Amino acid sequence: MSDISAALAEALRLIGGMDAQLAQIVLLSVRVSLVAVTIAALVALPLGACLAIARFPGRQALVAILNALMGLPPVVVGLLIYLLLSRAGPLGEFGLLFTPTAMILAQAVLVTPIIAALSRQVIEDAWIEYEEQLRSLNAGTVAAARTLLWDARFALMTVVLAGFGRAAAEVGAVMIVGGNIDGVTRVMTTTIALETSKGDLPLALGLGMVLVAIIIGVNLLANVVKLTAQKRHG
Repeated sequence: MSDISAALAEALRLIGGMDAQLAQIVLLSVRVSLVAVTIAALVALPLGACLAIARFPGRQALVAILNALMGLPPVVVGLLIYLLLSRAGPLGEFGLLFTPTAMILAQAVLVTPIIAALSRQVIEDAWIEYEEQLRSLNAGTVAAARTLLWDARFALMTVVLAGFGRAAAEVGAVMIVGGNIDGVTRVMTTTIALETSKGDLPLALGLGMVLVAIIIGVNLLANVVKLTAQKRHG
């Protein structure tokens, strides 16, 4: 018990003293997740909107596949990205394996179906409400999607924030494609796993507390955005 108390006290000291190693790991983690979620949102939001509005053969199958992809096993995604970026893979010549770029790619692949599926539902609900009005204005699929994406921006922001929380908590895929290299690809989740296995509890606990604080902060922000949206439409 005393060892745990000492480790907790040291973890708090690392956080309070802005330990350089801890700060570097946290900043890299946030940067990787932010870039990954930005890329995912740029792809997923238009995709979700088009699936919500457009009607074409096979649409329901695509929606079902998209929903299923929300549960993609991270280690499988990591393996596929690893094969894609390895020297024998089609993108091996770019030397992206074991770099932050590989980690961003893995997180983006994991988060894209989540944002797309959730945004599709948001836009579909908005489409039911505004379909008649938009059709009376002769708005095509693209124009209607653009309009509804803007109108539902607050609700969609909570979807993107949920994607960020998912990306920030990812460990399996980024461990495989990033390699957990000290000073290069070591992020919060992979460092927590490594340091715990080594018995270095202070750094693991410190990073764990920071990660939990970030996830809680993201969820609080999502709730604030949701309440703002409800007041706006109320």
